[in-house]
Amino acid sequence: MTTRTTAPSRPLPDLAALAALATGTGPALEVTSPSDGRPLGVVRQAHEGEVAGAVRAAREAQKGWAARPARERAAVAHRFARLVLDRRDEILDLVQAETGKARIAALEEVLDASRTAAYYGHAAPGLLRARGRLGALPLLTKTTELRHPKGVVGVITPWNYPFTLPASDTVPALLAGNAVLIKPDEKTPFSALLTLALLREAGLPERAAQVVVGPREVTGPAVVDAVDFVMFTGSTATGRKVAARCGERLVGFSAELGGKNPLIVLGDADVPAAAAGAARTCFANAGQLCIGPERIYIHEAVRERFTSLFLDEVSRLQVGPGTSWETQVGSLASPAQVAKVRSHVDDAVAKGARILAGGAARPELGPNFFAPTVLADVPETAVLCREETFGPVVALYPVASEEEAFARANDTGYGLSASLWTAPARGRKLGARIEAGSVNVNEGYAAAWGSHSAGMGGWKESGMGRRHGPEGLLKYTESQTVAVQRVPIAPSGRMSAEQFADLVTAGVRIMNRFF
Repeated sequence: MTTRTTAPSRPLPDLAALAALATGTGPALEVTSPSDGRPLGVVRQAHEGEVAGAVRAAREAQKGWAARPARERAAVAHRFARLVLDRRDEILDLVQAETGKARIAALEEVLDASRTAAYYGHAAPGLLRARGRLGALPLLTKTTELRHPKGVVGVITPWNYPFTLPASDTVPALLAGNAVLIKPDEKTPFSALLTLALLREAGLPERAAQVVVGPREVTGPAVVDAVDFVMFTGSTATGRKVAARCGERLVGFSAELGGKNPLIVLGDADVPAAAAGAARTCFANAGQLCIGPERIYIHEAVRERFTSLFLDEVSRLQVGPGTSWETQVGSLASPAQVAKVRSHVDDAVAKGARILAGGAARPELGPNFFAPTVLADVPETAVLCREETFGPVVALYPVASEEEAFARANDTGYGLSASLWTAPARGRKLGARIEAGSVNVNEGYAAAWGSHSAGMGGWKESGMGRRHGPEGLLKYTESQTVAVQRVPIAPSGRMSAEQFADLVTAGVRIMNRFF
């Protein structure tokens, strides 16, 4: 594999001005760049009382925001979508500085945030309008379903996609009429603060969205305990804790959690395309994305050819820091992430796995670089076989049949995303056999992720609820049914209860035939 080392081409956004947008007067948090360890800036953390105060301010702002027509709220989303594209390079520079990811990986955040905002800007007025429903008694009952905002939504986001996750979860919550409290990971607060700055520039009232920064074990629970709905993205282990806390309060909860995603190459696949797509997908964002594949199942008929082409593609991946568009694999997010990746690889090798590519850190590139790694013969007893690694590591597994491929792909507690390479004519039918919320046929993850009008989320231990699609907005609302009755649904005049029962039974028989 080749390496690239380039310096940033322009200064970062004014981080002091962004830090001033954070709600908090607590201890200073210094943020550093994982690619080279340089300090980026300082932001004040919020203590528990300030989180509660932010929620109180949000409740007041929410009343006026929700009173605006849906189309007026949608106009803010459209302006935000345009600003994100207009400020593309500024966003890319900051995201790269905070995460160490390659520029092409950071671009995904810009495009996703803009498209999500534009989709909901178009869809929200229709999704939120009052809808007539079939009444209890046709012509005599007028039934309407209304949508009301939850109130204040807490959006808790991780470090791996620090711009688009706050944006893509906050925008639909706002368009539904809620106020939002964003709690970003403490390693990447400035990207979330830039999201907030652009929303306010697009016309969002000041307290309708706020950012609170602080330790996940303190600030996170404070947010969960104060808001009316929680949108959480992170590990399955933490998701269980958030869900339990929400359950105690009987408030709504949605989550995208971990994954151990499969990529399946069947005997009829376009093997060169599959090899190139797998290399691009498995090592996108240095493997630090919930929807990226970590397991490749290869039909025996194409195993040798695919493996050879795949390793060749991996060897050509360009790894390094900086802002070059040619770099494909950037830094991991932290020393802890490097240590986790190394421990998974070492454990697998100690138990019999073979390293076909990579397998080691790249400290000459920066403190948190790890080589794109391909393993074979990974035994079931290896941690890497079952647990999410969340780094640039993938394991190859040969399979003798399609049935074995699908059985092994589904043999996991996770069900977030999957990639299937086969003849296009068979794609949808075979894709439906995979137990995952998103299945990409002849693509790694971008096809489903970029289909913003369709829901995205996990089965099994990979999450609850959906982002994107109608559910991605409607989950932030309360449904209310208002039924206006013209005449009482009860015996009238001299009608006996038995006569009333016979009448309504006959009426229901007729209704059942047509409705």
